[in-house]
Amino acid sequence: MNSNHKESEEGPDGTIRLQVFIARAGVASRRGAVEVIEKGKIRVNGKTVFNAGARVNPAEDVITVDNRTIRMARNMVYLAVNKPPKYLCTNEDPEGRPLVKDLLRPIYTQRLFYVGRLDFMTSGLIFYTNDGDFARAMTHPGSKVEKEYEVFTKDIIPEDLMEKFKKGIYVQGEMYRCKSFEKQGDHTVRVVLEEGKNKEIRRVFLSQNISVKKIHRLRIGNVTVKGLQPGRFRELKKNEVENLLKGAKGS
Repeated sequence: MNSNHKESEEGPDGTIRLQVFIARAGVASRRGAVEVIEKGKIRVNGKTVFNAGARVNPAEDVITVDNRTIRMARNMVYLAVNKPPKYLCTNEDPEGRPLVKDLLRPIYTQRLFYVGRLDFMTSGLIFYTNDGDFARAMTHPGSKVEKEYEVFTKDIIPEDLMEKFKKGIYVQGEMYRCKSFEKQGDHTVRVVLEEGKNKEIRRVFLSQNISVKKIHRLRIGNVTVKGLQPGRFRELKKNEVENLLKGAKGS
């Protein structure tokens, strides 16, 4: 986000909202920060705080998450990761399934969080960062950042289904709409989403009894997964981050 936005969040006494501090410390996105705070995981000067809007002073207050002292990140990290299928975008899993964050850990020891998750079976491009403002811009409902997917199915994909998807289709009371699509064959289609609701593509196809074999995310905004092998990652270039933020309209 721009510097004026950050300055407007800082009070004349140097304080900022606890939610903002948590995001800038790389613990979670701003939305995720609210959940962490409401679960009672955050203490300020030894006292548990449940109010995400509470003001804290980064220079003076001692802030902990799960009894571990945290500080605002100085060096921002922006990673493009090619998530393999059967990996989870979460910090822990009681079933012991593989986590995307473990792919990053040999090099990046700081706390990073995902920007818009991919489900367990879906593969492809996902961002990891410690910049809560960047994560917020990318995931805000009004940001209109394009996400392109390649979908492979067991059943033939009807042309009229894709046209309905483009105009807007209701599935169990929820409206789903793709921005555009391009069929690659009877069983393959490329789909561009802007909002990207949870399991949107799977739900639309399954609502028409079309079995999905594979979903792979090819692109987010101006960044593609091309050249990244499954499980590999790279740092986003400065101009890529800037272009992504410029493209996040209304965020």
